[in-house]
Amino acid sequence: MTQAAFVIRRPTAAFLTAAVLVIGIVVGLGAAAAWAGRPVFGAQKAVPMFVARSNGRPADVSANGMGYASILKPALAAVVNISSSKIVKTPGNGQQFAPFFNDPFFRQFFGNQFFRQFQAPREQREHSLGSGVIVSPDGYILTNNHVIAGATEIKVFLPDKRQFTGKVVGADPKTDIAVVSIDAKNLPALTMADSSKIQVGDLAFAIGDPFGIGETATMGIVSATGRNGLDIEDYEDFIQTDAAINPGNSGGALVNARGDLIGINTAILAGGGGGNQGIGFAIPINMARRVMDEILKNGKVVRGYLGVVIQEVTPDLAKAFNVPQGKGALIGDVTAGGPADKAGLQKGDVIEELNGKTVSGVNDLRLQIASMTPGTVVGLKILRNGQSHEISVTLGELPSKPGQSGAAGPAENSPMHGVQVDNLTPGMARELGIDPSTKGVVVSNVEDGTPASEAGLQRDDVIEEVNHHPVTDVAGFDRAVREAGAQTVVLLVNRGGQTAFIVVQPD
Repeated sequence: MTQAAFVIRRPTAAFLTAAVLVIGIVVGLGAAAAWAGRPVFGAQKAVPMFVARSNGRPADVSANGMGYASILKPALAAVVNISSSKIVKTPGNGQQFAPFFNDPFFRQFFGNQFFRQFQAPREQREHSLGSGVIVSPDGYILTNNHVIAGATEIKVFLPDKRQFTGKVVGADPKTDIAVVSIDAKNLPALTMADSSKIQVGDLAFAIGDPFGIGETATMGIVSATGRNGLDIEDYEDFIQTDAAINPGNSGGALVNARGDLIGINTAILAGGGGGNQGIGFAIPINMARRVMDEILKNGKVVRGYLGVVIQEVTPDLAKAFNVPQGKGALIGDVTAGGPADKAGLQKGDVIEELNGKTVSGVNDLRLQIASMTPGTVVGLKILRNGQSHEISVTLGELPSKPGQSGAAGPAENSPMHGVQVDNLTPGMARELGIDPSTKGVVVSNVEDGTPASEAGLQRDDVIEEVNHHPVTDVAGFDRAVREAGAQTVVLLVNRGGQTAFIVVQPD
């Protein structure tokens, strides 16, 4: 029996001798590069959207006789194919000639220019396919960020065979939502439903362009709601469905029995073949619309920020902190000077309620805080040492990369270029499965094809030493990397509680 697995959008490499379980497949053939920090194009204005019918009732499918054509025909007209391309650099093929490159005889005979042609990086165009949903007659389209991420050219193909050049209005990698616009009017657009009202067992139709074969509709039911903890996105509240979703369906529509949009198809749980296994995931349209509204209003997504590291209340923690099991969120760390710190929240506090509503767990609290605007005053009910307290907190704005090394990162001539790190907190250490007293910096990103990536450095690795000198924060890491210059860097890396040395050679 083939073991199901999630394929995530970053490379995994062997570390020590531990076997690695590959997780997640994100549907679509596009690369998952982040758009954060890039210029935002398109008019920043309110866009008229279709909203759900307040008194709509499910279609009487028994009266259709021939099936669901009356539901799907208008929906199919509003789902588009998106083709994106980008230029990527690949390493030269000089590695196979490496023994000859440093040989004076061969250099004298062939000349340096001959060898440079093998060493220089090569550029090639990378193509990807996905889907999108027209949500405004004026040409605004919802899709997945990973469908268009890093693209230098976007083509949008309508079901009526018209073709347009698409522009990225904005994107949010944290939810994998992007907004694309085309220069067209009077387009068919899908009505947006209220995804908070869907229930397990509701009919669901997935519409997209799987494998680039053309517009396709599949049928199933809503299998579950509120799915999270899948490590697909930073903010997860997925609708699960058994309607067939395949590569190329990314960014397509999940509609209900009225043909109204309830979600944006995003990922599947796949077996070894990478195809549909009856477990697909869609971003709820309520979440997607909030993201879209923020992009159109501000050019980016602005989220509320509490300034705490939180964790689930496990049975052992519930017993240790004398709190009810399975509810609330335990504060493992408080960011110094952050909103929670200023309000008096402490490590060990358990947040039970937010604005009078029970907090069911970590994901529930994160989603609620992230959906609020900075400056919002929230009321928290907490348990501290067995006693209940009411605390008001004024939310800040979620930093794009809290505690991250400078945007420029290590110098281009450094073997550590393309590596970004964050300060390591005890709470983060616990989440990474290492001793909370560990000192170092945690890797937040490693660009593909860089020396560090080739050496095996991965996101979530904790760097404890650089060239045998301990580093305890981002500033110390940056200083150590600058001192190393363009020379080889030796890292002591902690991954999951085990340490090993990684040697990063210059390009």
